Amino acid sequence: MPDAALPLLVFFSSTSSGPSRRMESIVAHIERSERHRLRVMQVDVDKRADLVEKLEVLHVPTLVLVIARKVVARIDGRASAPKIEAMLAEHLVPEPLPA
Repeated sequence: MPDAALPLLVFFSSTSSGPSRRMESIVAHIERSERHRLRVMQVDVDKRADLVEKLEVLHVPTLVLVIARKVVARIDGRASAPKIEAMLAEHLVPEPLPA
């Protein structure tokens, strides 16, 4: 699947937000482990007010999952790895089993 066709997880954060900084390692781990099924983009809310408004981000941090240019899921506020993985599991295509 071309990278552009993969679902996009947008991580809205801020350098001044403690919860955002604590979630960075979780999001980085998900980005590495799901690199064949998911793209990840980190957005600094202080630098991209256009995206904040477009995706109606009211809390920092916020995760928004976009598939085919539509928001299909979101988590507002700090989240644990299991909560993020559960949200993704509902929307990501399973990887094929090795032959």
